[in-house]
Amino acid sequence: MRRANSALATAALLLGAMAMAGQAFAATCARPVYLTFDTGHMAVAPLVADVLKRHEVRVTFFLANERTQTGGSSLDDRWAPWWRDRVAEGHAFGSHTWDHDVWQADVPGGLRVRPTAGPQAQRPRVLDAAAYCAELARPAQRLAAISGQPMGAIFRAPGGKTSPALLKAAQACGWTHVGWSPAGFLGDELPSASYPNARLLQRALRDVREGDVLLAHLGIWSRQDAWAPAVLEPLIVGLKARGLCFATLREHPDFGAAARRPALAP
Repeated sequence: MRRANSALATAALLLGAMAMAGQAFAATCARPVYLTFDTGHMAVAPLVADVLKRHEVRVTFFLANERTQTGGSSLDDRWAPWWRDRVAEGHAFGSHTWDHDVWQADVPGGLRVRPTAGPQAQRPRVLDAAAYCAELARPAQRLAAISGQPMGAIFRAPGGKTSPALLKAAQACGWTHVGWSPAGFLGDELPSASYPNARLLQRALRDVREGDVLLAHLGIWSRQDAWAPAVLEPLIVGLKARGLCFATLREHPDFGAAARRPALAP
């Protein structure tokens, strides 16, 4: 018990130090937007990381163990060094469920979800509250194993699909849900033919406002013309030119407390 308490204290101190750094950053970031990335096929992940590092932008990543273009998964050993580097750079992290479980309905016995990853991909299943909490916890456990980094107690339901029962189940085990702003839907999930990159960039530069939570992905299977870095870099440059700046959800007025709180007791 003493060892567990010591590990929990260490995790809290680590997130506390990050929070203090975030507060110092927030003092110089007067008009923040909050760029977030959900996992995906990961092909664009190295390019995303290069852009973020070049422009000194910190973001929040929501982690699921999704299938990658190289035949592995986004949280496997191949990607462990990539995530460790993002931890070292000071990004924030939340859960996206382990198997990317898309909510479908509330049913007797729990939540009917359709995982898009893992051994039961595309086969609906029913999770009770405890099982859903376990799905939320697995990415946090993996991040801690990879990097020693405690994940913040925030999550994003795949597809943004939730219900009161789902939110209640997650809240009961300590998780706070984070969606995105209407203008923050950056469109990388849309078909390239109808929504070319130039159109998506123009729309975002026009509509994004201070305080918005922005949504993008580390690779979308159905999109032919990759959104990142083609839109990502000019979007960062353009929003900065408008006087906006980028912060993680640790600095968000509504989600910051949850994002700074360790999701799991070691």
